[in-house]
Amino acid sequence: MKWQADSKILIQGITDVLGADYASRMKGQGTNIVAGISLEGETPEIDGIPVFTLVEEAVKQLGEIGISLIFTPPYQVLDAGLEAIAAGIEQLVIVTAGVPPLDMVKLLDQAQATNTFVLGSGSGGLLVPNQFWLGIMEPDFYSPGPVGLISRCDRVIDEVARELTQAGCGQSLAISLGSDGIIGSDFEQWLQVMEEDETTEVIVLLGQPNSSGEVLAAEYIESAIEKPVIAYIPGIYTPFERNFGDATSIIASQLSYKMKAETTENKTIAALKKAKVKIVQSPGEIPKLVKAILASKKSKVKTSEA
Repeated sequence: MKWQADSKILIQGITDVLGADYASRMKGQGTNIVAGISLEGETPEIDGIPVFTLVEEAVKQLGEIGISLIFTPPYQVLDAGLEAIAAGIEQLVIVTAGVPPLDMVKLLDQAQATNTFVLGSGSGGLLVPNQFWLGIMEPDFYSPGPVGLISRCDRVIDEVARELTQAGCGQSLAISLGSDGIIGSDFEQWLQVMEEDETTEVIVLLGQPNSSGEVLAAEYIESAIEKPVIAYIPGIYTPFERNFGDATSIIASQLSYKMKAETTENKTIAALKKAKVKIVQSPGEIPKLVKAILASKKSKVKTSEA
């Protein structure tokens, strides 16, 4: 992962409604959007951003590009991702949700073969408050601080960030892994990043209730994470028989995790508790718990210095 505030960023699907809207907003916030890709033929610039029909053409004219942000329709994501990889782009952020599972399998196979980093599909992106905004999270809800956010809950991450910011608890880094059943980057990768990040003092994990990815994250926390972790799992106490996704998400979950058939909400809770993760029942409880943890850490530091 090579996330830099000045990274050159390409938007595939820039003429999509979301792509056009967020391209302008991100550029206005200082994100270095250098080009867009549209399959709708010759397209004029969008808010001063040049639009090409081929990724290869954009790279040829603008030089090496570090990140592609993909807004294309679900059934075009595979082709868009493969085209970006072929053009030498090393990091893909797939905002589009509902990508066919087998398409994601093919894309991730090629990404692994070329050492390409993939965030998503169904990702809200990545945000470092007041420094770097890439995706569809709402930057006004975030402020600099010591809380790291990792989410698989679509827009819940914005709600939690807003609660934290209003309580005076800023964020060091916010990552949206993606809401689809098959995704690239996982909890473990970002837990490691936040464990090593000096600005992060508390980690907040926002998970899905019917997914073994959270169980694997809990096992990783137990074995490798020393920083305090808080978890919020929306819907975790609803009946297990209830499905939480559409047909595509259900099939994707069955394809993506070998532990799926054994996973229950109780198993998720048990795994998180075994890892000493503090579980909250609502986003409103998170700021109070974060403040208590930070106060406890300061008290321990003062005691050790006395």
